[in-house]
Amino acid sequence: MKPMQYTLEQLNTMPPDAFEAALSGIFEHSPWVAAHAAQARPFASIDALYSAMCEIVAQAGEACQLALIKAHPELAGKAAVRGELTAESTREQSGAGLAQCSQEEFDTLQRLNQAYREQFGFPFILAVRGYDRAGIIANFETRLSNARDQELRASLEQIYRIARFRIDDLVPCRR
Repeated sequence: MKPMQYTLEQLNTMPPDAFEAALSGIFEHSPWVAAHAAQARPFASIDALYSAMCEIVAQAGEACQLALIKAHPELAGKAAVRGELTAESTREQSGAGLAQCSQEEFDTLQRLNQAYREQFGFPFILAVRGYDRAGIIANFETRLSNARDQELRASLEQIYRIARFRIDDLVPCRR
């Protein structure tokens, strides 16, 4: 199912609670980002909206950033198996073919999810759009060799990429 779509003018003029509701899925389970962004309206462009939302996260401090990272589901993890992903995550993981994993791929992803969470204390995050299952697994394996501070930065960068994809889906026209 496609997400609701808006124009920039609609987003700029809707009441703050409607703006927050419309953009609440941009950052996974973190509507506080949209709530803060509502106070910065009007936005001159979608790029300005995106930049403002990313800056809100960047300025939020490590505790809020870590909570945002931890709000993301594991790739092909328990939430996916139980059907508990957000609509956005479901579309993204399905689009990358994670719903069609072979048993071997699924087992590999489960092993990698566990190793990553044990090593870093939060889930592996990758903006999976444009990746296939093999590319996702390769990226996972490579990033396991990083230090924790590198992975915190990498996770936020991936979250920003996910947010950009989601904003572009929400506001497909740049008007």
